[in-house]
Amino acid sequence: MDETTRNSAPRPFPEDWQRALAVVAHPDDLEFGVSSAIHRWTSQGKDVIELLVTKGEAGIDSLDPGACAPVRMAEQHASAAAVGAGTVEFLDFPDGMLEYGLPLRRALAGAIRRHRPDVIVSINFREHFAGGGGFNHVDHRVLGPALLDAVRDAANRWVFPEQSAEGTEPWSGVRMVAFGAAPEPTHHVELSEENLAAGIASLDAHEVYLANLDGFDQRTFLREGAVAAGERVGVPLATSFEVFEV
Repeated sequence: MDETTRNSAPRPFPEDWQRALAVVAHPDDLEFGVSSAIHRWTSQGKDVIELLVTKGEAGIDSLDPGACAPVRMAEQHASAAAVGAGTVEFLDFPDGMLEYGLPLRRALAGAIRRHRPDVIVSINFREHFAGGGGFNHVDHRVLGPALLDAVRDAANRWVFPEQSAEGTEPWSGVRMVAFGAAPEPTHHVELSEENLAAGIASLDAHEVYLANLDGFDQRTFLREGAVAAGERVGVPLATSFEVFEV
């Protein structure tokens, strides 16, 4: 699996595919930019499935995890509906405590084999985001490498062979794995005003979560990010990705 060569400006993300599996650690992860691209793709008739590795139960300080999980799951379902993603699934790994290892790789490979996507989408797993800022969340840093390895695992019938015995056949059809909000993007997706508005609505759906972020203006944040990404590639609005070709 090779990371694509970087040019001075990110190239257009290929769109000659039909099904994407969007895999992130937490509810709200996709909504910080990637969801606007998901709306573009679903508007083209593509199928986008969202897979959340945790239920986000440790994400709201004022809510006990047992009470928080169903709130965040409901918000993610509403968020996915805002951008046309028809399926939302949750794994049951603990929020804030993801560990790289066989259990995570096995679960991800199983999901890839079940859904058989052409493309996988996630968010940045590097230590920092574009422009610096704080150290990236441990779950994001763990998930990215595990997801890349799980793509290869899913294609190899001798890795996690019990899944084949259970009726889930290997899948080698993943062409690309794309990580949004990466510090050194290789590709971009041009957005329309409608795509951006849907992306903003998808983040708005995380109402309880956002209410606990003091002073955060999600609408301004997403628009400024889309304008900045667009300026880099010469279009009004965009979102960018670091892409690994399989």
